[in-house]
Amino acid sequence: MADLGKWNSLEVVRLEDRGAYLDGHESGEILLPTYEGGQGVQLGSWMRVFIYNDSEDRLIATTKEPKIIVGECAALKVVQVNNAGAFLDWGLAKDLMLPYGEQKRKVSQGVTVMVQAYVDEKSGRIAATTKLGRFLGKERRTFLEDEQVDIIVVRRSTNGYNVIVEGTHWGMIYHDQIFQPISIGDRLKGYVLTLREDDKVDIILQKPGAEKVGTLAEQIMTKLEQGNGFIEVGDKSDALAIQAMFGVSKKTYKKALGQLYKERKVQLGKDGVRLVK
Repeated sequence: MADLGKWNSLEVVRLEDRGAYLDGHESGEILLPTYEGGQGVQLGSWMRVFIYNDSEDRLIATTKEPKIIVGECAALKVVQVNNAGAFLDWGLAKDLMLPYGEQKRKVSQGVTVMVQAYVDEKSGRIAATTKLGRFLGKERRTFLEDEQVDIIVVRRSTNGYNVIVEGTHWGMIYHDQIFQPISIGDRLKGYVLTLREDDKVDIILQKPGAEKVGTLAEQIMTKLEQGNGFIEVGDKSDALAIQAMFGVSKKTYKKALGQLYKERKVQLGKDGVRLVK
């Protein structure tokens, strides 16, 4: 059976002027129209296609890349609102529906909302929801400290930014751990700081531990070489100045400077850092 709302690898079993028909197994033959990438394909070839519903609720295939697939979250723009609900631009010919019942707060045309795509059990159609908590935290998973993970930024809160970790769990990046510009909808790499008792994950954006300090030390050496052996940002500098130049906390910066000082590569002064010649 073809997997609705996801990528599939299906064989071309019939060709017509309107496009290619693919073997959807239990789902029957699925049309890949010429305007969806079905032009010039060969009989018997295998196609990587995304399966969704057309305007008449029939299964249809496309080689175009949607902005979201079932089970994932993304920030999508509302392009229309009517009596049935809101409709989102997800990069395909037919807009993605966000029913009124799946709106945590009523949305309006032109705004961008964070949603998750799912298959509605009653209608069998792909739909979107802003009630992300319905799908998160259900999967049992263990995260390791310092593990690199994929995250998507969902919203700003009092303590920091709420993020979705690996598409399965809620996470948090605290304000004092953010040293780079981030925006709602950003897809980033992060690192696990702590897995809390409530199964939520505290995330940091910089490489942790010795690896992070080692990478920063290399960046400091590069800055020194570019600055004729001197930079004004030293171990006594303001945290904001350090953040502006290197995007890290003052604590991490001092660790990297300490490593370079022990290796006799730099001299630390009141006015900044000098390269040892």
